[in-house]
Amino acid sequence: MKNAMIKISVAALLSAGVAFGAFAQEFTKGVVNKVDAKANKVTIKHEDLKSLDMPAMTMVFRVEDPALLERMKEGSKIEFVAERVNGKLTVTEVK
Repeated sequence: MKNAMIKISVAALLSAGVAFGAFAQEFTKGVVNKVDAKANKVTIKHEDLKSLDMPAMTMVFRVEDPALLERMKEGSKIEFVAERVNGKLTVTEVK
Protein backbone atom coordinates (compact mmCIF):
# COMPACT_ATOMS: atom_id res chain seq x y z
CA MET A 1 0.00 0.00 0.00
CA LYS A 2 2.83 2.40 0.86
CA ASN A 3 4.48 1.81 -2.55
CA ALA A 4 1.18 2.54 -4.29
CA MET A 5 0.90 5.88 -2.46
CA ILE A 6 4.47 6.79 -3.42
CA LYS A 7 3.77 5.97 -7.08
CA ILE A 8 0.61 8.09 -7.03
CA SER A 9 2.51 11.00 -5.44
CA VAL A 10 5.30 10.77 -8.01
CA ALA A 11 2.77 10.63 -10.85
CA ALA A 12 1.00 13.72 -9.48
CA LEU A 13 4.28 15.64 -9.25
CA LEU A 14 5.23 14.68 -12.80
CA SER A 15 1.81 15.77 -14.07
CA ALA A 16 2.17 19.13 -12.32
CA GLY A 17 5.61 19.55 -13.88
CA VAL A 18 4.25 18.86 -17.36
CA ALA A 19 1.40 21.34 -16.81
CA PHE A 20 3.84 24.02 -15.61
CA GLY A 21 6.11 23.34 -18.58
CA ALA A 22 3.20 23.81 -20.96
CA PHE A 23 2.33 27.11 -19.28
CA ALA A 24 5.91 28.33 -19.61
CA GLN A 25 5.69 27.78 -23.38
CA GLU A 26 2.83 30.25 -23.89
CA PHE A 27 3.15 32.13 -27.19
CA THR A 28 2.74 35.93 -27.26
CA LYS A 29 1.93 38.07 -30.30
CA GLY A 30 4.28 40.84 -31.30
CA VAL A 31 5.74 42.92 -34.12
CA VAL A 32 9.47 42.94 -34.84
CA ASN A 33 10.86 46.50 -34.72
CA LYS A 34 14.57 45.73 -35.14
CA VAL A 35 16.85 42.73 -35.62
CA ASP A 36 20.47 42.96 -34.40
CA ALA A 37 22.05 39.76 -35.72
CA LYS A 38 25.56 40.70 -34.53
CA ALA A 39 24.40 40.97 -30.91
CA ASN A 40 21.79 38.15 -31.14
CA LYS A 41 19.07 40.59 -30.08
CA VAL A 42 15.66 41.57 -31.37
CA THR A 43 13.37 44.49 -30.47
CA ILE A 44 9.71 43.45 -30.29
CA LYS A 45 6.52 45.43 -29.60
CA HIS A 46 4.58 42.75 -27.73
CA GLU A 47 1.28 42.04 -26.02
CA ASP A 48 1.19 41.15 -22.31
CA LEU A 49 3.77 38.49 -21.46
CA LYS A 50 1.55 36.56 -19.05
CA SER A 51 4.17 33.93 -18.21
CA LEU A 52 6.55 36.71 -17.09
CA ASP A 53 3.83 38.92 -15.55
CA MET A 54 4.83 41.80 -17.86
CA PRO A 55 2.52 44.35 -19.52
CA ALA A 56 2.52 45.11 -23.25
CA MET A 57 5.48 47.24 -24.34
CA THR A 58 8.38 47.48 -26.78
CA MET A 59 11.63 45.96 -25.56
CA VAL A 60 14.87 44.25 -26.55
CA PHE A 61 15.23 40.49 -26.06
CA ARG A 62 18.23 38.23 -26.40
CA VAL A 63 17.77 35.35 -28.83
CA GLU A 64 18.83 31.92 -27.62
CA ASP A 65 19.26 30.35 -31.07
CA PRO A 66 20.71 32.67 -33.77
CA ALA A 67 18.76 30.66 -36.39
CA LEU A 68 15.58 32.21 -34.96
CA LEU A 69 16.76 35.64 -36.15
CA GLU A 70 16.56 34.43 -39.75
CA ARG A 71 12.81 33.97 -39.26
CA MET A 72 12.32 37.54 -37.96
CA LYS A 73 12.19 40.56 -40.26
CA GLU A 74 11.56 44.18 -39.30
CA GLY A 75 7.83 44.90 -39.44
CA SER A 76 6.80 41.23 -39.40
CA LYS A 77 4.11 39.93 -37.07
CA ILE A 78 5.27 36.97 -34.98
CA GLU A 79 4.23 34.75 -32.11
CA PHE A 80 7.04 34.01 -29.70
CA VAL A 81 7.96 32.52 -26.34
CA ALA A 82 10.09 34.59 -23.97
CA GLU A 83 11.68 33.20 -20.84
CA ARG A 84 14.27 34.28 -18.31
CA VAL A 85 17.51 32.52 -19.22
CA ASN A 86 20.37 33.24 -16.81
CA GLY A 87 18.45 36.32 -15.66
CA LYS A 88 18.07 37.75 -19.19
CA LEU A 89 14.78 37.99 -21.09
CA THR A 90 15.27 35.67 -24.03
CA VAL A 91 13.22 34.60 -27.05
CA THR A 92 13.34 30.81 -27.09
CA GLU A 93 10.75 29.99 -29.80
CA VAL A 94 9.14 31.73 -32.79
CA LYS A 95 6.28 30.72 -35.05
